Amino acid sequence: QVLLVESGGGLVQAGGSLRLSCAASGHAFSKFAMGWFRQAPGKEREFVAAMTRSGGSTYYGDSVKGRFTISRDNAKNTVYLQMNSLKPEDTAVYYCAASGVFYNGNPSHRSGYDYWGQGTQVTVSS
Repeated sequence: QVLLVESGGGLVQAGGSLRLSCAASGHAFSKFAMGWFRQAPGKEREFVAAMTRSGGSTYYGDSVKGRFTISRDNAKNTVYLQMNSLKPEDTAVYYCAASGVFYNGNPSHRSGYDYWGQGTQVTVSS
Protein backbone atom coordinates (compact mmCIF):
# COMPACT_ATOMS: atom_id res chain seq x y z
CA GLN A 1 0.00 0.00 0.00
CA VAL A 2 1.21 3.49 -0.89
CA LEU A 3 -0.31 6.61 0.64
CA LEU A 4 0.01 9.78 -1.43
CA VAL A 5 -0.69 13.23 -0.02
CA GLU A 6 -0.67 16.31 -2.24
CA SER A 7 -0.06 19.86 -1.06
CA GLY A 8 0.71 23.27 -2.47
CA GLY A 9 -2.50 24.08 -4.26
CA GLY A 10 -4.23 27.42 -3.95
CA LEU A 11 -5.43 30.53 -5.71
CA VAL A 12 -3.08 32.34 -8.08
CA GLN A 13 -3.43 35.00 -10.74
CA ALA A 14 -2.92 34.20 -14.39
CA GLY A 15 0.76 34.27 -15.26
CA GLY A 16 1.75 33.21 -11.76
CA SER A 17 3.40 30.08 -10.46
CA LEU A 18 2.72 27.31 -7.98
CA ARG A 19 4.65 24.24 -6.90
CA LEU A 20 2.72 21.16 -5.94
CA SER A 21 4.22 18.46 -3.76
CA CYS A 22 3.18 14.85 -3.30
CA ALA A 23 4.58 12.97 -0.33
CA ALA A 24 4.52 9.18 -0.44
CA SER A 25 4.61 6.69 2.39
CA GLY A 26 4.48 2.92 2.42
CA HIS A 27 6.31 0.81 -0.15
CA ALA A 28 9.63 1.98 -1.57
CA PHE A 29 8.94 5.20 -3.43
CA SER A 30 11.75 4.61 -5.89
CA LYS A 31 10.00 1.48 -7.22
CA PHE A 32 7.23 3.60 -8.75
CA ALA A 33 6.98 5.89 -11.69
CA MET A 34 5.02 8.96 -10.67
CA GLY A 35 2.46 11.02 -12.48
CA TRP A 36 0.27 14.07 -12.14
CA PHE A 37 -3.27 14.30 -13.49
CA ARG A 38 -5.91 16.98 -13.18
CA GLN A 39 -9.67 17.15 -13.36
CA ALA A 40 -11.74 20.25 -13.97
CA PRO A 41 -15.48 20.36 -13.18
CA GLY A 42 -17.47 18.46 -15.76
CA LYS A 43 -14.37 17.14 -17.52
CA GLU A 44 -12.50 13.88 -17.57
CA ARG A 45 -9.31 13.41 -15.62
CA GLU A 46 -6.45 14.64 -17.81
CA PHE A 47 -2.82 13.58 -17.92
CA VAL A 48 -0.42 16.35 -16.93
CA ALA A 49 3.05 14.87 -16.44
CA ALA A 50 4.94 11.72 -15.48
CA MET A 51 8.42 10.68 -14.51
CA THR A 52 10.10 7.28 -14.47
CA ARG A 53 11.45 5.62 -11.32
CA SER A 54 14.94 6.98 -11.69
CA GLY A 55 13.82 10.33 -13.01
CA GLY A 56 15.60 9.71 -16.26
CA SER A 57 12.56 10.26 -18.46
CA THR A 58 9.74 12.75 -18.26
CA TYR A 59 6.47 13.09 -20.17
CA TYR A 60 4.03 15.97 -20.47
CA GLY A 61 0.57 16.61 -21.73
CA ASP A 62 0.43 18.92 -24.72
CA SER A 63 -1.40 21.64 -22.83
CA VAL A 64 1.36 22.04 -20.23
CA LYS A 65 4.55 21.45 -22.22
CA GLY A 66 7.05 24.22 -21.68
CA ARG A 67 5.20 25.56 -18.63
CA PHE A 68 5.15 22.69 -16.13
CA THR A 69 8.05 20.63 -14.82
CA ILE A 70 7.86 17.36 -12.92
CA SER A 71 10.67 16.32 -10.60
CA ARG A 72 11.22 13.88 -7.78
CA ASP A 73 13.41 13.45 -4.75
CA ASN A 74 13.64 9.76 -3.93
CA ALA A 75 15.44 10.51 -0.66
CA LYS A 76 12.40 12.50 0.48
CA ASN A 77 9.78 10.21 -1.10
CA THR A 78 8.34 13.26 -2.82
CA VAL A 79 7.36 14.24 -6.34
CA TYR A 80 6.87 17.84 -7.39
CA LEU A 81 5.06 19.71 -10.11
CA GLN A 82 6.38 23.19 -10.81
CA MET A 83 3.71 25.15 -12.66
CA ASN A 84 4.66 28.41 -14.36
CA SER A 85 2.77 30.82 -16.62
CA LEU A 86 -0.49 29.55 -15.23
CA LYS A 87 -3.69 30.11 -17.19
CA PRO A 88 -7.32 30.10 -16.07
CA GLU A 89 -7.78 26.84 -17.99
CA ASP A 90 -5.28 25.20 -15.64
CA THR A 91 -7.89 25.44 -12.90
CA ALA A 92 -8.58 21.92 -11.65
CA VAL A 93 -8.05 19.45 -8.86
CA TYR A 94 -4.56 18.04 -9.27
CA TYR A 95 -3.84 14.44 -8.34
CA CYS A 96 -0.57 12.60 -8.02
CA ALA A 97 -0.41 8.90 -8.75
CA ALA A 98 2.07 6.04 -8.50
CA SER A 99 2.60 3.48 -11.25
CA GLY A 100 4.24 0.09 -10.99
CA VAL A 101 4.12 -0.34 -14.76
CA PHE A 102 2.74 2.08 -17.33
CA TYR A 103 -0.27 0.68 -19.18
CA ASN A 104 1.01 -0.51 -22.58
CA GLY A 105 4.05 1.65 -21.95
CA ASN A 106 1.89 4.76 -22.02
CA PRO A 107 2.51 7.09 -19.07
CA SER A 108 -0.66 9.07 -19.80
CA HIS A 109 -3.03 6.14 -19.36
CA ARG A 110 -4.84 6.23 -16.02
CA SER A 111 -5.11 2.43 -15.86
CA GLY A 112 -1.37 2.18 -15.35
CA TYR A 113 -1.50 3.92 -11.98
CA ASP A 114 -2.02 1.84 -8.87
CA TYR A 115 -2.29 4.49 -6.17
CA TRP A 116 -3.83 7.96 -6.15
CA GLY A 117 -3.79 10.89 -3.80
CA GLN A 118 -6.85 12.83 -2.66
CA GLY A 119 -6.05 15.83 -4.82
CA THR A 120 -5.29 19.50 -4.27
CA GLN A 121 -7.27 22.38 -5.76
CA VAL A 122 -5.54 24.84 -8.06
CA THR A 123 -7.50 27.92 -9.08
CA VAL A 124 -6.14 30.43 -11.57
CA SER A 125 -7.93 33.75 -11.76
CA SER A 126 -7.96 35.89 -14.88
